[in-house]
Amino acid sequence: MSSKLLRGTFILTLGTIISKALGLFYVIPFNMIVGTQGTALYQYSYVVYSIVISIATAGIPLAISKFISKYNAMGEYALGRRLFKSGLLVMSCTGVVAFLLVYFIAPYLADIIIPDDDLVSTVEDVTTVIRAVSFALIVVPFMSLIRGFFQGHESMGPSAVSQVIEQIVRIVFLLGGAAIVIYVLKGKLITAVSIATFAAFIGALGGLAVLLWYWSKRKGNLDKLLLNDKGQLTNISLPSMYKEILISAAPFVFVGIANPLFQLVDTTTFNLAMANIGLSSVSETALTIFNYQTHKIVIIPVSLATAFSLALVPMITKAFVKNDQLNVKYNLDQTFQVLLFITLPATIGLSVLAEPVYRLFYGTADLQLGTEVLRMYSPVAILFSLYAVTAAILQGINEQRFTMLSLLVGILLKLSLNIPLIEKWETVGAILATALGYTVSIIINLAVIKVYANYSFKLVFRRCVLILGFTVMMLIGSELTYKLLTLFLSTKSVAASFIIVILTGLLGVIIYAYLAYRTKLIYILFGERAVSIKRKLRLPF
Repeated sequence: MSSKLLRGTFILTLGTIISKALGLFYVIPFNMIVGTQGTALYQYSYVVYSIVISIATAGIPLAISKFISKYNAMGEYALGRRLFKSGLLVMSCTGVVAFLLVYFIAPYLADIIIPDDDLVSTVEDVTTVIRAVSFALIVVPFMSLIRGFFQGHESMGPSAVSQVIEQIVRIVFLLGGAAIVIYVLKGKLITAVSIATFAAFIGALGGLAVLLWYWSKRKGNLDKLLLNDKGQLTNISLPSMYKEILISAAPFVFVGIANPLFQLVDTTTFNLAMANIGLSSVSETALTIFNYQTHKIVIIPVSLATAFSLALVPMITKAFVKNDQLNVKYNLDQTFQVLLFITLPATIGLSVLAEPVYRLFYGTADLQLGTEVLRMYSPVAILFSLYAVTAAILQGINEQRFTMLSLLVGILLKLSLNIPLIEKWETVGAILATALGYTVSIIINLAVIKVYANYSFKLVFRRCVLILGFTVMMLIGSELTYKLLTLFLSTKSVAASFIIVILTGLLGVIIYAYLAYRTKLIYILFGERAVSIKRKLRLPF
């Protein structure tokens, strides 16, 4: 059973990684089709879409799967089926209500986002794109329930495949629709962007079709489980089931929507702050670069580091439940060290290569501003990773209530600082407000871990100094290589930018890997995997 669960978790993680990768690389052709102004319009709806998807792919399926697997283990299969049947109706109604709510508040939200007539986008344009993305809300809650049902039966394949298909269908419709409007029909930009945002609904239909296909294939086997139902818990009411699910889902939802909520603060306040200092003409471009384009790139190291670190969280939970303090400490040490070991060099490396990386993704338009924002924003990814992992640890030690508190404090700080800091330092001010908000949230989470897990950070602090030393050495080598290469190669060229990224990145990895192997730190963190990598790559150090 454990190997089956491990395989299922791997499949689900792989599906999520593929989905995120697809969601990253479509921005290159999309930016070429609709340009900076089209991308600016699109990103206004993107934050709404991100919040919806975060809830649908993190909180709801996980909570439902926990509920179903819990009662399946007791032999109460009918209880899970009863929840599933009633849940489909509830989720359908929830989806319709959510769609109507977003659809009708769209003009008011657009009015907040576009506070000045000097901005290129109009309130009508933003209203249109938000309404176009709102249709996805009809399908997504319904689809998330089915995903949770399959995951509760330890069947991760349907969720993983539906996520990937949903993303593929969305991207094909998004790129194809926008291209047809712009190049074939010679239509308006707002029409192309509206079709691109409406693609979220089409993608959701694609994901739902996959799940319904899996349901038709597996219904026979699932029905057989009902024949073995014990039927001893028939007195559990549907309201009590939903209460249990909501309590379970809330922490996961809060962690999932943390990043989109910070982005939402920027979406609703950035243009206002820039208008206050007379910079409406460049406001939308700056917001798009910060809140959408560079954010897409910055999230890459976050996804990798978080995936590695979160794999250790179940072991923390197991040790905590058994009151095995030694193992709790060991696993916490490993989690924090692995996170820093991966995130720190990746984000600093990305900061060094900001210009060629931005050029590869978004071309030469606004290259100077894009480079500056990416260089400043990249290190903040360390905070994104730390928040996600510390929040997961709080769930592991059953103190998830503090997750909501820490996020609320962080968001309120971001909200209170955003406008004054943007008015003082423009885009850099928004980055600083995000960093400060996340820092406070992380400090609260770390304090809770220290108190409730009786954990000391001394070893992690010492190792952090060591990893920081490795990163500084890597930074020096990478910076020198970058400066040398840019004497002969121009970042204005795609081919040259690609060569600069590959060669500089490769040298940075070699320096970092050499130091990690020579000091034996990599063996402490990754054990046999480090030995295996060294043997396969035939590393000389």
